[in-house]
Amino acid sequence: MKFEYKPITPESKRLLINGHQNKEMAHILDSIIVNGVTPLPDNRDGDIENISGVNVTHRFVKSAGESEKIEWHFVEAGQGEVLLLMHGIPQSWRMWMPILPELSKYFRCIAIDLKGYGQSYKGRGDYRHEGVAEQVVGLLDELGIDKFSIFSHDRGTVQADFIAAKNNERVTSWVRGSQHLIHYHPDLSPQEHLFSKIETREILQNPVMVIDHVYRWLCKYPIDNSYVELAVQEFSRPGVGLAVERYFQSSTFRKDWIDRRTRLIPFWKMPMLILQGLDEPSMPIENYEGIEKYMPDARLEFIDAGHFYVEENSTSTIEKVMQFLTTAI
Repeated sequence: MKFEYKPITPESKRLLINGHQNKEMAHILDSIIVNGVTPLPDNRDGDIENISGVNVTHRFVKSAGESEKIEWHFVEAGQGEVLLLMHGIPQSWRMWMPILPELSKYFRCIAIDLKGYGQSYKGRGDYRHEGVAEQVVGLLDELGIDKFSIFSHDRGTVQADFIAAKNNERVTSWVRGSQHLIHYHPDLSPQEHLFSKIETREILQNPVMVIDHVYRWLCKYPIDNSYVELAVQEFSRPGVGLAVERYFQSSTFRKDWIDRRTRLIPFWKMPMLILQGLDEPSMPIENYEGIEKYMPDARLEFIDAGHFYVEENSTSTIEKVMQFLTTAI
């Protein structure tokens, strides 16, 4: 395999540099900057929360960590085949709220807070994506889950990449969302430097600033104000910023890309839906066209949205995801 960087087209370069700067999204963010948000209370194991008419159960479960057990927080809803939901940065399990009620009609949904996020473990330890992926599987083992499907997004997808390669006999299908794949260029990951360089990494300690920066840049369409506030509230939980920084100190986007190309893709044997936003500033669509050469059995779909399509365009997202999952399993 060749590892040449794919040049970025002038049009994609403009979107990468400027972002979307959606005016309605900017208005929502400006309001949050002025007014702030109130902290969310901590949950306890067994708490019930109603999401658009569907009850989800908050769970806290300890499973194998580096040398001792670590505690995971996740919410669970529905029955049937297990669907593991893995969010990205700067989010939490709550990114799935717009589609969780519909997914739970067909699946036993387990929406986790990734290690370091929300109410999951945030202490020191292994924050390599490969290491954390093994710990996620440890959680599923603790829950007695053998076979499962995955819907992953952004940084959650980097961990799912390892889960799917190392446990391909257990993963029945996979919706792989919003992450680099075959082609890459280092200019497409400016956040890596923002979140790891000593001069700028403190932005992770300011949840409003992080979400303001990311949402202005990456959202083609506005996200409902309530979801933006929840994103800020979950990222504001003590210790999240420091824990998330550990991921960026433990790897690079280039290493993730090379691991994918050399170690992981050949072992992705399950039915796959590659799901990308049509206008993701850091992931231009031309980088995904032609992937059948490398992944002949994968299906490629685009959502009319930016990076956060689950919340920007939940209708199209659930339509494409359900069409795939109900035929793949």
